[in-house]
Amino acid sequence: MKIYLVGGAVRDALLGLAPGDNDWVVVGATQAQMEAQGFRAVGKDFPVFLHPQTGEEHALARTERKSGRGYRGFVVDADPSVTLEEDLVRRDFTINAIARDPASGELVDPYGGADDIAKRVLRHVGPAFVEDPLRVLRAARFMARFAPLGFTVAPETLALMRQIADSGELDALVPERVWQELRKVLASQQPSAFLRTLRDAAALRTFLPEVDALYGVPQRAEYHPEIDTGLHQELVSDMAAQLAPGDSLIGFAALTHDLGKALTPAGELPRHIQHEQRGLKPLAALCERLKVPADYRQLAEAVCREHLNVHRLAELRDATVLTLLQRCDGFRRPERIAQIALACEADKRGRGGMADSDYPQGPLLVALHQAALAINARDIATEGLKGPAIGQALENARIAAIAAARAAATR
Repeated sequence: MKIYLVGGAVRDALLGLAPGDNDWVVVGATQAQMEAQGFRAVGKDFPVFLHPQTGEEHALARTERKSGRGYRGFVVDADPSVTLEEDLVRRDFTINAIARDPASGELVDPYGGADDIAKRVLRHVGPAFVEDPLRVLRAARFMARFAPLGFTVAPETLALMRQIADSGELDALVPERVWQELRKVLASQQPSAFLRTLRDAAALRTFLPEVDALYGVPQRAEYHPEIDTGLHQELVSDMAAQLAPGDSLIGFAALTHDLGKALTPAGELPRHIQHEQRGLKPLAALCERLKVPADYRQLAEAVCREHLNVHRLAELRDATVLTLLQRCDGFRRPERIAQIALACEADKRGRGGMADSDYPQGPLLVALHQAALAINARDIATEGLKGPAIGQALENARIAAIAAARAAATR
C-alpha cells in the first residue's frame, strides 16, 4: 500500500496559494485492508474512506470507463493493480493530475501538470476528457478562479469543450449540479472569465441562455461606454466580486439584473424602456430551471425590479422610498437592503471607465432604511389609535424618519 497527496492541494502549493483540503489516493489496497486499518468507508459511487484520526478523504486508485450518457455514466474499477499513473490519467486537467509522495516530497507528474502551471495553461489530460460533460463547467469555473493569475485555456482543450457542447451531452447535467458549479463561480474573483470561457466553447447558451442572449445587444453609449450588454454584464459580475468577495448571493443578483435587455424590441434599441420589468420573466425561468434557492431568487428579483429606482434614489419622494423598502421586504428581512445597495453599486460601476466612480446612492439607501427601521409600532402607539390607524401612523412616522435622515445626509 502506498499513499499520495493529489489534486488541488498539490496544484495550489505549486501556485503559492493558501492550502485547502487534502485529498489522498491509495495505491495497492483493497477496501477490506482500508477498513482493517480503521478507515471508514463513505463513498457511494467509488471507494472513498475517511482517515480515522484526521478525517481526510482517501480514495482507492481507480480507472473509469464510459458506459452511458452524462457525467454519471461510468464504470469504476478500483482493483489493487491500478497504478498511480492510471489513476491520474482519468483526471480532468493536467494541473490536477499531479501527486506528491508525502514521505520524500517528490512529485509524480506524468502528464506535465507542473509545466502547465508554470506556463499558466489549463489543459486536458487526455482524450477521455470528452466523456464527462461536467468538465466543460469545471473548466469555466477554474478560469473564474485562475484567470487573475494569467491562465488561459489550451486551444486543443477548448476544441474538445466545443465538441462536448455540440454533442448534446451538456443536457445530461442535472440542474442541481449546474447550480452548484455556478454558485462557486459567483463566489470567485473573476466570474467574467467563466462567462467568456463558456461562450468560447458554445456552451453558455445551454447553461445560461438568458445571459447568453445579452451579448450583441447595444446600449446607449453615454451611459454604457462598453455598448454591448454582455460585456456590461461581465463588468458587473466582476465588480460584484470585488465589492462583496466570496458572496455568491450578491453575485447572482448582479448576474441577472439586466436580463430584460435581451427582450427589448429592436425598434427601441439602444434604449431599454422597462427592461427591469421585462427581466422578471427570464429570471423566473432561470431560477426554475436551475432550482435556485429562494433567498437567491428573492434578492435577484428585487435587484432586477428596483435597480433603476435605487440609481435615482435622490429623486424619489420620501413616501416612494418607504414603498420601495416595503417591496423589498426590508422590514422583515433587513439585511436585504444593504445587499441590494451593493448589487446596484456593481451595476453602476460595472461600466467602461467607471470602475472607480462614486456611488452615493448605496450608503444613502442604507441610511434611509436604518432610519425607517428604527421606528416601530410601540413608538407611535397613542391612546385611541386602533387597527388601520396604527398602521397609518407607523407609515407616517417612517416617512418622517426617512425625510430627516435624507436631510442629515445632504448637509
